[in-house]
Amino acid sequence: MKVTVLYGGPSAEREVSLISGGAVIEALKSMGHDVFASDISPTDLSGLDHPCDVIFPVLHGAFGESGELQEILEQRGLPFVGSSSAASRIGMNKIESKCAWHQAGLPTPPWEVLNRAAPAPTIPAPCVVKPIDSGSSIDVRICHTQLDADLACDELLERHPEAMVESFIDGPELTVGVLEEQPLDPIRIVTEHEFFDYDAKYRDGKTRHLFDLGVSERVAQRARDLAREANRVIGCRDLARVDIMLDRTLEPHILEINTLPGFTPRSLLPEAAAHRGISFGPLVDRLVRRAYARGADVQKKVQVFLATDAAGSSSQRIRKTA
Repeated sequence: MKVTVLYGGPSAEREVSLISGGAVIEALKSMGHDVFASDISPTDLSGLDHPCDVIFPVLHGAFGESGELQEILEQRGLPFVGSSSAASRIGMNKIESKCAWHQAGLPTPPWEVLNRAAPAPTIPAPCVVKPIDSGSSIDVRICHTQLDADLACDELLERHPEAMVESFIDGPELTVGVLEEQPLDPIRIVTEHEFFDYDAKYRDGKTRHLFDLGVSERVAQRARDLAREANRVIGCRDLARVDIMLDRTLEPHILEINTLPGFTPRSLLPEAAAHRGISFGPLVDRLVRRAYARGADVQKKVQVFLATDAAGSSSQRIRKTA
């Protein structure tokens, strides 16, 4: 197939996107696909004019993961890998996704939203201060005292119109990849950093990804079930990753969902797929073929609808003439 890979983009996660996109490009070529790569942005959509059968967006953060790009692809009728624009918007917004999970009865830590008019947190320390709509743990702070929280909120609100304060869950960190709406095996993240921050994810190389979780199978299965439900409630498709914290009693709490997670052979979702026996090349091949089939199915339904509508209009004209 002819596959256009979109990567790079304008967000703070551009560096990660370029790495993910490069890995996807090479994997697709290894599987025999004809690949066209485009570093896309809101001001340069020329890559979408290149003829292709399916598009694989590998952009993280604003524009590429937050629904804007997906809406453009939907408007142009281009089949693409990943969630719809509606699901992408909710998944990118930590408040909207947490509200959806809370309404569905899924466990997620208590939170509040601050803005420049009301910058003082009421959730007590220890707590986590984070932006509402960015990923890769950029600008996330764990605050052990109320003074730490106040300073972190002030700093964050200088760069963002709103901030989220979330109760700190003191326990192991898990992440669960979701492939084709089904959960893969959870991974326990062990880092020498205070938490799984940007450096721990992409720079120091010392963070360990463990399939031996050190917890019971009941806890592991609960994490899988929650990841599946979290994914379903948001409406994600094809691929996602759900981040979960275990509290001191090993009860899981959903933190957030990533609708376009990091995508290299060493990234968490591909690593979990490999653990299930799906290596990186077949994984990307499987995703583009699924997206292509979905696009073909949509086109077929549109053609049937237009044909039915045309037949109905003809019948009405015949009845009026008679």
